[in-house]
Amino acid sequence: MDLVAGIDVGTQGVRCIASDLKGNIVAESRETITRSWLEGVFFEQDPEEWWDKTLACLRRLLYRLRQKNSNHASIKALAVDSTSGSVIPVDVKGRVLRRAIMYNDTRAKEEAFLINQFAKTFIENLGYKFGASFALSKVLWIKRNEPSIFEQTRFFIHPTDFINAKLTGEWGISDISNCLKMGYDLINNCWPEFIEKDLGIPLCKLPKVVPTGEVIGTVSKEVADELGLSPKTLVVAGATDGTAAFYASGAHGLGDLSSTLGTTLVLRGISKSLIRDPRGRIYCHRHPEGMWLPGGASNTGGECLQKLFPGEEYRAWDRKVSESVSLPTGIVFYPLMREGERLPFSCQEARSFKIGKENTQEELYAACLEGVGYVERFAIELLERLGVDKVKKIFASGSGAKSELWCRIRASISGLPLCVPASEEAAMGACVIASAQYWGGISKAVREMIRIEKVFEPDPALQEAYQEKYACFVEECEKRGYALD
Repeated sequence: MDLVAGIDVGTQGVRCIASDLKGNIVAESRETITRSWLEGVFFEQDPEEWWDKTLACLRRLLYRLRQKNSNHASIKALAVDSTSGSVIPVDVKGRVLRRAIMYNDTRAKEEAFLINQFAKTFIENLGYKFGASFALSKVLWIKRNEPSIFEQTRFFIHPTDFINAKLTGEWGISDISNCLKMGYDLINNCWPEFIEKDLGIPLCKLPKVVPTGEVIGTVSKEVADELGLSPKTLVVAGATDGTAAFYASGAHGLGDLSSTLGTTLVLRGISKSLIRDPRGRIYCHRHPEGMWLPGGASNTGGECLQKLFPGEEYRAWDRKVSESVSLPTGIVFYPLMREGERLPFSCQEARSFKIGKENTQEELYAACLEGVGYVERFAIELLERLGVDKVKKIFASGSGAKSELWCRIRASISGLPLCVPASEEAAMGACVIASAQYWGGISKAVREMIRIEKVFEPDPALQEAYQEKYACFVEECEKRGYALD
C-alpha cells in the first residue's frame, strides 16, 4: 500500500500523519515544542528544536507503522507545513544564526511602514500591504538591528523550508505559499526589484520559489539511514499551515470557505481572479493550479481559551456549558488577547472589549466561543464585500473544529452550514500536498482524499437570537473605529 506523510510544525508542537492515497489515516504521532522566548511584542523559537521534534515525531510514526505491519518504504512522498511569516537566517552551511522570529512577532512595525513606502506599485498590483508580522518586515528588522547576522546570512528562510532542507540537504528552496509574506510577486513569479534596490536586501539571500506540490528532492541518505526511510522518498514543496489547513478542510470550489480555528482564526476562500484590499486586511495566496485563495488571519481565536482557561480540559468545559448556560449568553465579547488586530479590520491599537458581565465562569467560556464566532462572521462579510463569491459553506479545520458546541455556535452565528472533515489537522493537508503528483493536481487530491464527517446546520432559534447579538458586536466595533470601511 502506497502511503504519503504530512508534517505540521506548529507553535506548540509537531504533528505527523501517514495516510494512503484515498485519505485513510494509517498512523499519527505528536511531539510537544517546549521552548519559546516571549517578551512584549517579541516571540522567538529555536529551529533546532523543531528539527529534533520532527525527527522524534517521524520515529514514532514509523514505529506505529511497524506495529501495523506497514513497510517504511511504503511512504513514497512527504510534505511539510508550518507557520506563515516566521523567519530564520542561516549561513552557507545551513547553520542557524539566531532564533526564529515567529509569525505573530510584531517588533517590525517601523520596518513594515518603510517597506510600504517603497512598495507602492507592488501593493497596488497585488492588493495587500506589508504588516509587522510579515517575513520581509522581519528581514529588514534584522538588517537594521543585527547587521552582523544579516551579513553572515546566506538565506532567509521559513520553518517549512528549514525542515525540508534538513530532510534533503538542499538549502534555499521555498514555495509560493510561504513566500507571499516575504514579498514574492505571485503575478509575475519573481522577487520584485524594490527589495534589493530600495531596501538593500540582496535577492540572492532569498530562496528559490517553486509551486506547492512540486518535488524538490528526496530524503538524504543520512536521514534515510537514521529513520529507516527509503532514500527514494520524495520531499514535496509544502505550504503555510493556513494553506495546508485549507486543503485539509475539503474546500475546493467557488462559494467554499475554509475556516481554520487554532490559536488564531484563519479564513480562506477561492476565487477565479485576484481580490485586492487596499487596506491590507486580506491577501491572496496563489493556488498551484492558477486560482486565487483570498483570505487572512485574525489575532483572535483559541488563544482566548488558552489565556483565560489555561491548562483546562476544554471538552469538559463544553459539557458544563451545555448543561448550565442558556445560549446566547448575555455578554458581547471581543476576545482579543493582545493589542492589535489584522482581520476583519486592521488596527494596531485594537483592544478587547466585553459588554455585560458573566455570572459564572461557564458563561464567560461560552462568551469566548461566541466572540470568535462574531469575528468569523465579520470577516466573511468583509471577504464578500471585497468581491469573493457569496459564501455557501464553511469548511472547518483546526483544534476548534473538535468542539461540537463551538461548531453549533459558529454555524448559528454565520447562518451557514459548517462542514467538518474526518481529520481537521493541517498535517492532513500536507498529506494532500504530498499526494498531488499521484492525483494530477491538488484539487483532485482534495476531492479524492478529504471526507466530510459532520455537518452542523444553523439552529433557527439560535440564529435569530445571534443576529441581534452580532449586530451589537458590530456596533461596538464601529464605536471604537473597528469598521469594514
